[in-house]
Parts: sequence; C-alpha cells; structure tokens
Amino acid sequence: MADTVGMDDYSLARVPTTARYPWWSIAVQRFGQVSALTQFLLGATLGFGMDFWGAFWALTIGAVILEFGMIFVGVIGMREGLSTSMLARWTGFGRGGSAVIGLAIGISLIGWFGVQSGVSARGLSELIGGPPEWVWAIAFGLAVTAIVMLGFHSMAWTAYLTVPLFLALVAWSIISELSGHSLGTLVSSPPPGPSMTLLEGVALVAGSLMVGAVITPDMTRFNRNAADVVKQTLVGITLGEYVIGLSGVLLAHAVGSSDVIAIVTSSVGLVGTLVIVAGTLKINDWNLYSSGLGIVNFVVVVTDRRPNRAVVTAIVGVAGTLLGAAGILDQFSNFLLILGVVFPPIAGIMIAEYFVVRRWRGRLAEGRAEGAAPSSSPMWVPATLVIWLAASLVGQYVTAGLGSVNSLVAAFVLYVVCGKLGLVREMGAGPADIEISEGVRV
Repeated sequence: MADTVGMDDYSLARVPTTARYPWWSIAVQRFGQVSALTQFLLGATLGFGMDFWGAFWALTIGAVILEFGMIFVGVIGMREGLSTSMLARWTGFGRGGSAVIGLAIGISLIGWFGVQSGVSARGLSELIGGPPEWVWAIAFGLAVTAIVMLGFHSMAWTAYLTVPLFLALVAWSIISELSGHSLGTLVSSPPPGPSMTLLEGVALVAGSLMVGAVITPDMTRFNRNAADVVKQTLVGITLGEYVIGLSGVLLAHAVGSSDVIAIVTSSVGLVGTLVIVAGTLKINDWNLYSSGLGIVNFVVVVTDRRPNRAVVTAIVGVAGTLLGAAGILDQFSNFLLILGVVFPPIAGIMIAEYFVVRRWRGRLAEGRAEGAAPSSSPMWVPATLVIWLAASLVGQYVTAGLGSVNSLVAAFVLYVVCGKLGLVREMGAGPADIEISEGVRV
C-alpha cells in the first residue's frame, strides 16, 4: 500500500536525463527558498542592529559564502544525479556516515519547517485573528505536507504560482510603508536597536541558508549541466539576499522595530493573507522535501528496508508542524548560529573528496552513463567523522574570523591533508542500495 502513496521521486536513484528540468525552472525554486518571510525576518534583524551599509556588506559576504558552497556541491549533485545524503556515501562519509548526515539534515529541516510554520501562524493570527497561532501552524504544516508528497513536479508548479504572487504583494506592502519616508534618511540613519558587528551579521546570513547549501544536490540533481547550476545559484541567491534582505533592513529602520512580519503583512484582509500563504508554501515545501530524502536514506541504512518517500514525508511533516505549533520561532537566532557551524564541514568534506582527494570518485562513476548503481559503497570512514567533529569545534570556538567559514575551510583542509597522507580509509563495505529507475532494485 505504501508503495502507491505519492511520488518516490528517485529518493534512492540517479535522476535520469529524461527527468531533468531547464535551469530557469530550478532557479525559480531556488529564489523561492531565499525570498521568504524568514528572509525579511533576517533582514529586519540586521537592520535593527546595523546601519544600512553594514547590513549590505553582511548580506553580500554571506551570499558569496553561500554561493561558493552551493555551486561546488551543486555541480556534484548535477553530475551524479543523486541527493545529498546518497552522495555522501561516496564523497567521504560512507554508508554509515551518510545515515548520520541524513538524520542531521532531516532533524534540522524539521526545525526549519517549524520556523516557517511559526512565522506564518504568527502573521495570520495577528492579521485576521480567528484560531490561536498553533491552529494556524498546524493548518499550514498539513497543507505543505500534501504538496510535497506529490513530488518535485508539484513543488515546481507551486513555485511558478507563488513566487510572482509573493513578490508582487510584498512589493505593494513595502512601497506603501516606505512611501512616507525619505530613502536617503533611511540609508544614513543609525541602527534603531542594540549594535551588531559585521561578523555577527555575516554569521546570521550564512547560517540562514547553510543547510540549504549542503542540501543543494537535492535540487541540482534535476539540472542538465554545470552552467545551469551556476546561473540558477547566482540569480536566486543574489536577488533573494538583496531584494528581500535589504527590504527588511529598510523596513526595520523605517519603523524602528525588528518585528517585520507585522510590517509586511500589515495590509488588511485578502492581500495580507495571500502574502503569508505564498511566502510559506514556496519555501517550506523544500524544507520538508529534503528532510524526507535524508530520513529515507537513514532508514535504509539502519533497517535495511526501503520506506516510501511520501510516507516518510507525511511523518516528518507532522513532526515539523508540531514544532511550529510549539513555538520554535522564538529560538530563531540561536537556531541559525548552530546550523552555521555544524553543516559547513559536510560541504567542505564533500568538495574536498570529489574534486581533490578522489578516493571514491572512480567507484561513484560506475554506471553513471546508464543511470546504474556503483557496485558498492564504503561502510564507514572513521577519519571523516573525526574531521567533521574537529571542524565543527573550530567553527564554534575559534573567535578569529567567521565561524561558518572557519568550519568549512577547516574541514576541506583537514580532509585533503588526511587524504594525501593515506588516512582516509574505508572500514567495511555496504551494498549500493540505489536504483536505476523508480521501483527497480540494483
């Protein structure tokens, strides 16, 4: 029965060339990830503690860091047609390590799913009243879960509809609010709240999408070539950070508050409601989608049984919905800072293995042209787990520089050094657990 629920969407398979999409289709979804209500929340947080140009440089530096990771990891996903948690088996982590990554991604994105649901619930509760916030959070969580169960195609059409609608409605709301203020005065005004340093601002920006950088292959496995990955990343991230982030900065300066949700949704009635609905649907579907993929890989490795992706999505969606109803939004800033040091090492290790050390590059290439599976995967790579932990600690406790960058660079350098010294070795071997096409075991 479970096999007939929803779309499995190549959760354990290479995405075939016939199922790939044009770059603009993926770019709309990437932009949809960044142009969300939480990005306004991020921009307002920066604007409340920084002047305009300080926030501008925080967004710029943070975007460059994110784009660097997204492009390199995204190209790996495009070439191999595999999700992040599956790629991890042959990019330094092994079958067991990939299960740890899948679980980590799943848990973190359940948290993001709860954050987005909480943002929407708070906005709707303040705007039109009615049921309490937790009821709104549950309603949105279940609606997004239904969309994601139908798979990538359903999510693409959700983005086509909601991204233009969201941008048009938000533009109206912003223009209405800023029309009574001098742009020059807002740009030159001091921050209305407690001061924030540039490094703190960059850390928030990088942390806000660092998990998005790591899970980029979940999206780019549907791309057709490396140029498409670069184009969609530059367009989606740059526009998202500047258009949405800087708007949040200006709004915070205009009203002297970081409560930007109340600002953006201040339009009465249908318009404000549509802003929230569109803003939630187009980002939260990807949080749930990648969470489901990661947990599918985890379950396969731990239980040696293949669950249906749509069923896993339903379970994860309910968990995230409950987090949103419980108020995870109140821990937003701390949540971003934690993500900003734990997840960059994953990208650093994957990039180092695939492009430099290449210990399992040949094995990963087996059968790629036919869409078939590598013959086997390493079971564990002990050195990688040590490097991941060490790099995360560097990001957390080294005060010089930026935590997310420190942890990514530390992971990359440590892995390359260990790889060249012959310390990156596999312990045991596991089956591929990958499919040529939906429903066909290899």
